[in-house]
Amino acid sequence: MNYVAVIGTGIMAAGIAAGFVAQSIPVVILGRSKDKADACLDKALTLAQKIGIVGTYASQSQDAIKTEQKTAVLESWSNWDGCDWVIETVAENLALKQEIFQYLDERVPAHIPIGSNSSGFPISKIASGLKTANRMMGAHYFMPAEVVPLVEVVMGEKTELVFAEQACSLYKSIGKKPVLVKKDIPGFLANRIQHALMREALSLVQEGIASPEDIDDAVRYSFGFRYAAVGPMTQKEISGWDGMANAAKEIYPSLSNITTLPPKLVQLMSEGKTGMKSGEGFRKWTPEEIQQVSDSYSRRLKAAFDVLNIE
Repeated sequence: MNYVAVIGTGIMAAGIAAGFVAQSIPVVILGRSKDKADACLDKALTLAQKIGIVGTYASQSQDAIKTEQKTAVLESWSNWDGCDWVIETVAENLALKQEIFQYLDERVPAHIPIGSNSSGFPISKIASGLKTANRMMGAHYFMPAEVVPLVEVVMGEKTELVFAEQACSLYKSIGKKPVLVKKDIPGFLANRIQHALMREALSLVQEGIASPEDIDDAVRYSFGFRYAAVGPMTQKEISGWDGMANAAKEIYPSLSNITTLPPKLVQLMSEGKTGMKSGEGFRKWTPEEIQQVSDSYSRRLKAAFDVLNIE
């Protein structure tokens, strides 16, 4: 492998770059300014060390590893020779992403696949009207990008399968778990499933049926606990679809099908209660509690990752 180009300098860019550096694959971080790209690289190197470096970089110092990476302003970078993958991860602004993809369409050789880490905008819209849209696709990571294994490779209207499969092969080679989404639908794959669960959870809170804390426990200590071992489809293959089907006849008609946010959540948002970052969501958070939960979350993610790797 030659190198991977990461476009963007935020927290996702650092995590994405770290995943490649940790596998001894050099990166080029391209941003709006050289200073921001340099800062992003420093953070990526720190994250790579934290998750563990394998391969040729494992025996090198951080300074030595850093010399093998590059940073630049996007518009000043022209050495695309040896680039195997371009991943855009700038702010969630459609016009900005379209501008960047138009730039890449004209300057990146047509055999190099290009992905967007957009979590909401369809790649078909980002790459609309571009002459090389056939090599463009979604490549959606989840935070923290250097830890969470999943990458959703999303085919747009013009994406050719060979490029999508090339991206999937790349991610498999660095220990990620790519899933191929064959149609460019809102929310892709994981977020659609996640939002279906969240809609029901918020509806249960809205109706006073359960507290947020009890919903967390119900998920974590039942099916959520099982999902670290196998996914929902395999779990039902194990337990039997007939039991699920019988329960569905009773449950499906009563499930939430709301298309707007529940009033309780709307009220919270209007009061600026957006969760830990504001000090309050459905409950108040002290700085000490935020730190404790964040540290515990990181440890549990690591433990879950170890479970996923059990053969």
